Amino acid sequence: MINETRLLDTFLGLVRIDSPSGEEAAIAQELAARLRSLGLAVELDKMNNIVAVLPGQGNPLLLAAHMDTVMPGKSIKPVVRDGVVYSDGTTILGGDDKSGVAVILEVLQTIMDGDLPHPPLEVVLTVQEEVGLLGAKGLDKSCLGAMMGISLDCGGAPGTLVVDTPTHNSVSAIIHGKAAHSGTRPEDGINAILVAAEALVDMPLGRIDEETTANFGTIKGGTATNIVPDLVELRGEARSRQLAKLEAQTAAMVEALQAAAQRYGATVDVDVVREYEGYTLAETDPIISVLVAACRAVGVEPNLVPTGGGSDANIFCAAGIQVANLSPGMSKVHTTEECIRVGDMVACAEIALSCIQSLAS
Repeated sequence: MINETRLLDTFLGLVRIDSPSGEEAAIAQELAARLRSLGLAVELDKMNNIVAVLPGQGNPLLLAAHMDTVMPGKSIKPVVRDGVVYSDGTTILGGDDKSGVAVILEVLQTIMDGDLPHPPLEVVLTVQEEVGLLGAKGLDKSCLGAMMGISLDCGGAPGTLVVDTPTHNSVSAIIHGKAAHSGTRPEDGINAILVAAEALVDMPLGRIDEETTANFGTIKGGTATNIVPDLVELRGEARSRQLAKLEAQTAAMVEALQAAAQRYGATVDVDVVREYEGYTLAETDPIISVLVAACRAVGVEPNLVPTGGGSDANIFCAAGIQVANLSPGMSKVHTTEECIRVGDMVACAEIALSCIQSLAS
């Protein structure tokens, strides 16, 4: 029942609309119009998150995706070769997550065209997912009645279901050294960059174990080569699927910063923020059991996997809505080599549609 040609055309049209994080107004208006044309009641909040509702019978189901993309993501020119969609190599493709959005639109169109039975469907399309899940965090979840849902925002072969995700701490630090002339009186200064370098060398970073990762991704400091730098700012993160491991890793990062500062007579201000909570779903949980059955109903073997990444599903799960991430097939996301097989999007749509029909009472 899924119309492959229509699904592909929808996806190609969406990726041609520029929507880097924070600049989603144009695509939000386009998606709102498409959803209204399908008979859904549509609301946009002050952030341009979309909440759309299609009445039905039974308990409501949430369908979620995000409409923003990373950079370079402007003037995307999609190219289709041998059943696979690529960018032209100068930008990302935007399959993360416009493939998920396209699948939702195709499933809704198929339901309406065939007058198919379905439960009430609550469609949430968020903004600014790529810069900290900000749209989902800012969404008023009290407007939702669903207790379970499907997020279409992960990679992998058809049938991939993310069931175990990390908790994420951001770690920011400001190191205060002392300025001095580097040519005449360097011994009077305290080099904040050197303090930062020693702290980074001393702390565990990268792949800590199969459940835990850590990284410092940005460093900013110094004003001129002839001035001992007195201020450095660092931004990093720690993630783990085990909370005790996350706390231990975060503590190790903070302690390395404090110890390096103390050795040099510098000071450091460290800020640790919980960005999102992890979730773990079992095959016996309602949303997983219905998705596993839906996969098998359309001839796809489900693959339940853990991940080191977060998504809007983390925010929904923390709000008490049991949401699983189902792959629409995206690959090599956030790179100019990003691609997606059309057949994988079709398979994802078939799984989602099967799940929806199985919940119709």
